[in-house]
Amino acid sequence: MNPIISSIIYFVIGMIFCAIGYKVFDIITPFDLNHEIDNHNLAAGLSVAGIFIAVSIVVSAAII
Repeated sequence: MNPIISSIIYFVIGMIFCAIGYKVFDIITPFDLNHEIDNHNLAAGLSVAGIFIAVSIVVSAAII
């Protein structure tokens, strides 16, 4: 397969899993992450960044 097409496919798959991971994390937390981030809550932003990094590492390991 063309490397550019496979990179685009892996990018789309990674973004889908990041969105799913964010939604799952948002559901299991007792507060609304979007509201907290809009209120400039640094702890909420850092936890979301950690979720994105963790999901990205897992997806990257699954692709390789």
